[in-house]
Amino acid sequence: MSNPQQLRYSKEHEWLSATEDGVATVGITEHAAGALGDVVFVQLPEVGDTVTAGEPCGELESTKSVSDLYAPVSGEITEVNQDVVDDPALVNSAPFEGGWLFRVRVTEEPEELLSADEYTAFTGE
Repeated sequence: MSNPQQLRYSKEHEWLSATEDGVATVGITEHAAGALGDVVFVQLPEVGDTVTAGEPCGELESTKSVSDLYAPVSGEITEVNQDVVDDPALVNSAPFEGGWLFRVRVTEEPEELLSADEYTAFTGE
């Protein structure tokens, strides 16, 4: 398992792309997807919602459990991935590509986001 170098990571196992025009893409890591098992339901924030870094903003339900989805940054939701809502298995099969969850216009980015190497060390993989 390798974590893309261009992304940043939270200790809650979300990834964050670099911002383009102030908007970043968010998803969960391959590590998190593997730990969850088969994702069967995704509840995402709605476009226009404001999220706060480190706070729950949705849920991922798998055959094993229900887990909170945390916002890695603060900002306003600009887009949600309807493909993941319609086919939650994308979170498992393509967590860094088609399985992204939402886009957010970043207003605040916490300092504790990790690089790919730091996240790999954090997860011990």
